[in-house]
Amino acid sequence: MTERFGGYQNEIYLQGLGGTFPPCSTDATKLEESAREILEPGPFWYVAGSAGSGATARANREAFDRWRLVPRMLTGATERDLSTTVLGTPVPAPVLLAPVGVQSIVHEGAEPAAARAAASVGLPYVMSTASSTSIEDVAEASGDGPRWFQLYWPTDNEVCASILARAKAAGFTTLVVTLDTWTLAWRPNDLDHAYLPFIKGIGLGVPLSDPVFRGLLEKTPEEDPPTAILRWISMITGTDSTWDRLPFLREHWDGPIVLKGIQHPDDARRAVEAGMDGIVVSNHGGRQVDGAIASLDALPEIVAAVGDRLEILFDSGIRTGADIAKALALGAKAVLVGRPWVYGLAHAGEDGVRHVLRSLLADLDLTMGLSGHRRLADLTPGSLTRS
Repeated sequence: MTERFGGYQNEIYLQGLGGTFPPCSTDATKLEESAREILEPGPFWYVAGSAGSGATARANREAFDRWRLVPRMLTGATERDLSTTVLGTPVPAPVLLAPVGVQSIVHEGAEPAAARAAASVGLPYVMSTASSTSIEDVAEASGDGPRWFQLYWPTDNEVCASILARAKAAGFTTLVVTLDTWTLAWRPNDLDHAYLPFIKGIGLGVPLSDPVFRGLLEKTPEEDPPTAILRWISMITGTDSTWDRLPFLREHWDGPIVLKGIQHPDDARRAVEAGMDGIVVSNHGGRQVDGAIASLDALPEIVAAVGDRLEILFDSGIRTGADIAKALALGAKAVLVGRPWVYGLAHAGEDGVRHVLRSLLADLDLTMGLSGHRRLADLTPGSLTRS
């Protein structure tokens, strides 16, 4: 495992001798700046922007800085094993690609390019309902790679059931249900550019290819795009679901179900009571509620409440290998990473995504070794100190 991940730095140095350099920075904290130079303002801010003043996104990063790794010496950490199993999915490292929609706005390769990159390094690709392309196209691009499906929950049960059936038939094994985006937050950067890709028909690859959804329309989406677009938008925005709808999902999905967007221990307990298999402690990267708690600050209390009863995943703010190590030490089983690899997609398509992922894994591998951790189980709250 060490050579597979940490060895990427040697590969970069050796290729440099021949004049070949990485497609974008190996420092994920710099990718936003360079992506801004590549993308038009609308697409860039759709990815980079946050709710309101951006306070929650800033809080996510500040929370990581408050925790510090405490390196230990002479632990024999020459070889590391980052492999684990997350909700029945064997993974070479505890990292998943977070669900990100409308990827065609940053690169023509869109979701299939990201799915191929994820598969090439063995990491699960979590496909968004807001994909630019169909479920089947993403599944084909993933090949033998692990893939999960993220659901933006339609109010029409028959359409929802059809989408879930397609995802299951296409080999998606785990369902991730996003709870915190039943309507769009006040996002000034998008509003200032009057930029919303969905009203242009971008990010509708799933519903527009769904036979049940198409059957609800008097004219096909090709014949009457505006009606199809508005019909779908009305199905997935404006209605907040309730806990009593969860049995419907269990009825139509026989694999693990994960609730994404949990920030309060009581909601985590409700997830356990509802028979869910996992949760993602997430504030949507700061995109939904301005002034909200940082995800990393929410994590320890949630782990204490339910960590022994379901699998806890984490996202919001991950940029470095040290960030991943800190989240794992505080009790997360795995992390989801979003914006960094999307910036990699913007820079160089599939190659850019692969580079960002390999860089992140190498950083994690080397950080673990140099801080004296040989296995994921070695990362505990005792590995950290609060600054």
